[in-house]
Amino acid sequence: MTQTEGPSTGPARNEIDGSGTGRARCVLAPNPSPMTLDGTNTWLVAEPGAATAIVVDPGPLDEGHLQRVRAVAEGADQRIGMIVLTHRHSDHSAGAARLADITSAPVRAVDPAHRLGSEGLAAGDVIVEGGCELRVVVTPGHSSDSVCLLLPADRAVLTGDTVLGRGTTVIGEDGSLRDYLDSLRRLRALADETGLETLLPGHGPLLADPAGTLDFYLAHREERLAEVRAAVAAGDRTPAQIVARVYADVDRVLWPFAEFSVRAQLDYLRALGEVPAESAADGGGS
Repeated sequence: MTQTEGPSTGPARNEIDGSGTGRARCVLAPNPSPMTLDGTNTWLVAEPGAATAIVVDPGPLDEGHLQRVRAVAEGADQRIGMIVLTHRHSDHSAGAARLADITSAPVRAVDPAHRLGSEGLAAGDVIVEGGCELRVVVTPGHSSDSVCLLLPADRAVLTGDTVLGRGTTVIGEDGSLRDYLDSLRRLRALADETGLETLLPGHGPLLADPAGTLDFYLAHREERLAEVRAAVAAGDRTPAQIVARVYADVDRVLWPFAEFSVRAQLDYLRALGEVPAESAADGGGS
């Protein structure tokens, strides 16, 4: 799950599909929705001229999409040598086992339930396939198992659902706002340390201003926290009441998903002692 706000329109699908950097190419999955934007971005990552490629986030269990991912790799004279998941959510991971079946590639993931092979993912891991290097940056928050992948040669980061190409990210039922804020700060520091030039998100178009995007994400979260504090001070207690006030400008179709983020915000503020425990009533806890 991804978007809770932001414009509903964006680049045409054909502007996202095939986009990328010198070593990363997007193969857009055919699963558009209010929550997945234009669809899931499956990324093929490889050194130019290499014989093997890495697939990041195979996407949904859609046979046509998975066969197309393999065909795009084969069109570049590459075989898929490894599959990596940024997190467990099904719009990113459901196709992994099938893609592994048709390519014989292992699947690396933080969550052992989603691995095929002996290797997982941990902070600081360096993944190398066909000479192409990805560095694992652990970024929990959207989910407890979220990671981003630094592609140093292109000064790019594949962000999964931690940062989107459009709108902002839901804090899932298995996520944490405290963790998410820490992850955004980690990525913001990385942007300065490595001179990042591009963010390659799990949904939506690539982003050419990593530092500016991350500054916006951090400021936006602080603004939402202030609005939740104000809603609680005005007497709102349940996530549904707070969503109706704070997310009034957001499409109502997304309100049930926005409640996930509000619950995470309430948990965060309760941990700081800033809102009473009853603010998590009526399903407000996580």
